[in-house]
Amino acid sequence: NAGNLGWISISIHSCLERMRHNISEILNEFIGWTWRTTDTLELRLANHLKTLRLPTFLREHDKLARICATEGVDHVRYLARLTELELIDRERRMVERRIKSAKFPAVKSLDSFDFKAIPSLKMMMLAVRLEDRRENVIALGPSATGKTHIALGLGLAACQKGMPVAFVTAAALVNELMKARDEKRLLDHSAGSQPAAKVGLLIIDELGFVPLSNTGAELLFELISQRYARGSTLITSNLLFEEWTETFGTERLTGAWLDRLTQHVHILEMTGESYRLNQSKARHAKPEHITLLTDGQRALERACFWMALRPKARHPVADFYSSPMAGC
Repeated sequence: NAGNLGWISISIHSCLERMRHNISEILNEFIGWTWRTTDTLELRLANHLKTLRLPTFLREHDKLARICATEGVDHVRYLARLTELELIDRERRMVERRIKSAKFPAVKSLDSFDFKAIPSLKMMMLAVRLEDRRENVIALGPSATGKTHIALGLGLAACQKGMPVAFVTAAALVNELMKARDEKRLLDHSAGSQPAAKVGLLIIDELGFVPLSNTGAELLFELISQRYARGSTLITSNLLFEEWTETFGTERLTGAWLDRLTQHVHILEMTGESYRLNQSKARHAKPEHITLLTDGQRALERACFWMALRPKARHPVADFYSSPMAGC
């Protein structure tokens, strides 16, 4: 009858409402679980990448995944791109660490050196291969001819090619060696943050600027002997070889020094005038540009000045003279 049909209709409607509500709750819980699962996976992935020390993976994986999805790139090529980014960034960080560890007083490259001042030097530099032959370099010449610049450029190139480098002046190195001897830690003496006896390239700057004591000269010779055939040594000096006796005190020690250094050595003769002196001469010799104005130009300049101070006129002729078209 009609009463039963009405009751059945109400019951069906109630059941449908309950089903709709239950389905809605189930979907909400599923979506929330999915979000929570995604967040958990992101956190786990970030922790794993930090543990594996892959900062570029952590920083770039999401952005690169979206780019690869847009381009239709498969997972293998995606991983190849990501690993390439990681390797490039890792090499950059390693070079930066080597440069920082070298303790350079300034970072200079060979590209910034003016080889026009010493044309023969460029040909000498082509034969220098410090990273694979363990060769030595001695740069000789007067002050301010670019010896330290060349040393810094070769040191920077060595850092970029994977060699650990240490830069130190001769006086500072001798003081460090004597301090190490007094503290009975000669086996652990270092130049900067790199062990001086084991570093790939040791740069000793300004040898001969300050005479060495007998003890200091002997300790420095001992260090060079330890480095013999183990690594490259680069020395800059303002003294010729025959004048090195003034620094080391005796001909015997000087001869022993040269015997250790001059095997597999490149001698760079830095002759010529002072680079800084030439730069100063060029600055002083450069004529100043003086602009001479005629009487008409001065009058026009004064007129433009006073026109700029006046309030803007409304007359079209006055507007023309106060506009850029008037030549002011």
